[in-house]
Amino acid sequence: MSDKKIITLLTDFGLKDVYVGVMKGVISQINSNIKVIDLTHQIPPQNLFAARFCLQNAYPYFPAETVHVAVVDPGVGSNRKAIAIQLPTGFLVGPDNGIFSGVLEGLEIENIEVVSLTNSEYWRTKTPSTTFHGRDIFAPVAAHIGSGVKLENLGEKINPDSLVKLPLNDITITESNIVGCVQHIDHFGNIITNISSSYVIENNWSIIVNNNANFSAAKTISSGNTYADCKSGELITIIGSHGFVEIAANGGSAEEQLNLKYGDKVEIHWF
Repeated sequence: MSDKKIITLLTDFGLKDVYVGVMKGVISQINSNIKVIDLTHQIPPQNLFAARFCLQNAYPYFPAETVHVAVVDPGVGSNRKAIAIQLPTGFLVGPDNGIFSGVLEGLEIENIEVVSLTNSEYWRTKTPSTTFHGRDIFAPVAAHIGSGVKLENLGEKINPDSLVKLPLNDITITESNIVGCVQHIDHFGNIITNISSSYVIENNWSIIVNNNANFSAAKTISSGNTYADCKSGELITIIGSHGFVEIAANGGSAEEQLNLKYGDKVEIHWF
């Protein structure tokens, strides 16, 4: 196994400006041997739910000790904490605003160590910008972790239970239906729910949505196995590669057809 460490970057910075490149430059100044991988920089601006989902789904595919930097930070410069988290399989660095909720979901507290990044020796500067903690705090801290600096050196230890959570609406399960919500909408306009595939495997089911802006009554969408299991332009609901129930339009955008938003209710019914 290679000793070369990996840092991933996930932001809402886009690629038009130099912000992402600057963060990579800061990492390289500290340790040019670290490999930096971009997860995405196209998170919708300030959309913590999208960031939560994308990071949660990317995290399992990286080697142990990978450092994941996530910067979608509406509260930058405020009194929200800057944190680093050590898990049995890697590290998380970013703002304490719920962005890490998906990765942390279901983990035992005793397997999580968290520090508030109060030790300015590991920042790029002791007087960081109030608008660019990605450059001045998160990128350099990640580079130091990737270079072997221990978590306890980076700041004050805090209780994992104190971290900000970004909860989705709870799933409700009855004999006849499952009620969940929209947790993400991807680049293709596929609408991804928070209902796991474990609830619907080997069952005949359909999904019901009701957006009063577009429909006078609830709309029922049949299930299938692939996007091509319906006619071009038609809606279908399937199990996506991420393991959640999703609503798609064959060759089109389910988001445009349904106008659903993050958190909107969806129901699965059996037949």
